[in-house]
Amino acid sequence: MRFARRGGPDGSPATARRQAPRLVVLDGLRIVAALMVVVFHYTALRGGWGQNPDEVFPVLRTATRYGWIGVEVFFLISGFVICMSAWGRSLGDYVVSRVSRIYPAYWFAIFLTAGVITLWPQVRSVENMDVVFTNLTMVQEAFGVWDVDGVYWTLFIELKFYVLFAIVVATGVTYRKCVLFCGLWTLAAVMVPKSDSKLLEMWAMPLYTPYFVAGICFYLMRRFRPTALLWGIVGMSLLIALHGVPKRVADNTNAGIPTLPAKVIVVAAFAIMALIALGYLDRIQWRWLTTAGALTFPLYLIHQYIGMTVIHGLREHVPPYPLVGGLIVVMLLAAWLIQRYVERPLGKWMRRALQRGMEEVRRESASAPAPKVLRKDPLPALQEPRGHKPAEPDRVSAGTTDGL
Repeated sequence: MRFARRGGPDGSPATARRQAPRLVVLDGLRIVAALMVVVFHYTALRGGWGQNPDEVFPVLRTATRYGWIGVEVFFLISGFVICMSAWGRSLGDYVVSRVSRIYPAYWFAIFLTAGVITLWPQVRSVENMDVVFTNLTMVQEAFGVWDVDGVYWTLFIELKFYVLFAIVVATGVTYRKCVLFCGLWTLAAVMVPKSDSKLLEMWAMPLYTPYFVAGICFYLMRRFRPTALLWGIVGMSLLIALHGVPKRVADNTNAGIPTLPAKVIVVAAFAIMALIALGYLDRIQWRWLTTAGALTFPLYLIHQYIGMTVIHGLREHVPPYPLVGGLIVVMLLAAWLIQRYVERPLGKWMRRALQRGMEEVRRESASAPAPKVLRKDPLPALQEPRGHKPAEPDRVSAGTTDGL
């Protein structure tokens, strides 16, 4: 067990913690989730094949038709990683980190995908450039504009999570606030669907909230220690997630296929995240997993419509299995090129530019004179009770434990 005797959420004295190893296994889980989605799109959908995929992959499709669950795994990982990366950061630093992380590769993928499906519109076509420009915001769904690539709907879900968690970051990320956030968001996800409010449901995200919430709790377990409260929230999240699986199965395939395999995959994903949280997988330190994990985002962004277009063009000339296998290799290579020559350099440039902007905001805010309050009838200042000491603000530095 990785947890030494140390401070916890019960307010007991905290002690220093040894340096944790890099979570390489998370990179491995990310690439597995991405490949699940890729294989689902290439073998379980009609896509570029022009016929029922059961006729093309009669055996393989019985497994790959559940590959869409890779999206849920992404959300589970995201809750863990965002809570980890936001700890100790200011709101400005949090915003800079998120924007510089997701937008460079996303913008490139939009123009690449739009160019491909404009030149070869057999699978999908671009209606007009207004659609492309609106997609650059990543909030096209809010405007009722279709996505340039079919996978982009998940980015809007991620973006809404970032915005909601920014409330926690703005007030200082602590153990207590994270737990309260998880509890309130879970309550909203359960109650809001009964309100018939599309606006509230858009933010409550009942089908996906349990994954983000569980991810946050898994990180709290790792940073502090597992408690009955955290396990209770994770257990509730798992039950809510399993309740939503039949709808997700029907949305992605049809209501007639078994839901049990999908539920088993979801439970397995929760179990793997629990092992990561408890430190049982820390010994996995394979460097190639870090490289593979770095390819996840660009691979996810470009694979669907470009891949389906390639399948449409080559399906009469290359057998299905070699075509899919070769296409995945090509997509991984393209993802590496994007990550190496677009995402990394452009992300660094954008991060520096945004940081300068944030520093300017802070300087201007610090130099602004305090407003003067004028009263016609000044009141005597209220005095603190004798012996009273003002409460200290919550600390957010690494290793600080905030008791409930």
